[in-house]
Amino acid sequence: MLFDVTRSGLAGVFGEDRLATLPATAFPPAAAATAGARLLGTVGVPTGTLWLRVPDEDTGRLALVRDVVDVEGVEDAPKDAGGWPVIGWLLNAHLAFDPGSGRVYAFDPDEESVRALHTDVSSLVQVTLRFQRLLDEFAFGDDDEEAGFERLEREVERVRRETGGSDPLPFQDDETVWSVIGEEIAAGQRFTAGSPAARSLPG
Repeated sequence: MLFDVTRSGLAGVFGEDRLATLPATAFPPAAAATAGARLLGTVGVPTGTLWLRVPDEDTGRLALVRDVVDVEGVEDAPKDAGGWPVIGWLLNAHLAFDPGSGRVYAFDPDEESVRALHTDVSSLVQVTLRFQRLLDEFAFGDDDEEAGFERLEREVERVRRETGGSDPLPFQDDETVWSVIGEEIAAGQRFTAGSPAARSLPG
């Protein structure tokens, strides 16, 4: 795992009630014993920006990529991608876990595209943690509007830079879903009504 993410560390920031997990039984047998599946089952991710997929009520299993995306219509889709479990939804993309490589991929059904988004699941948890914490805790304070947004942009850039030092995939270019989300946050979007930033947002 690229990043040292722990359940206690996430719970200390967000509280247990803000963490979502996926049980091992939700994964296909070949994926259930992987490090990525174990991380999603024991550590989980904070809710808000990223939402984990709810397993099917009848089978208890996650949907597979072929259940939600026309894989044959997706250019450059890996040959075995149809059998990967879909673990979540981020912006406009289905997130799928490749148990072979441990990577997380983003499938955009509208664009009929796929790209590797994270080298491993710990990277997914790390970026989600960093952005969700920024959304929960950032406040404009006594800054004038321009200074406040400059400070916010620096915080977003710090997430990009510190993530990219270990995993370049989440912010590989301006088109990744995380890059788009980062731009939205830097523009003052995505803050919930009760957050410190929303309460202190200029104007």
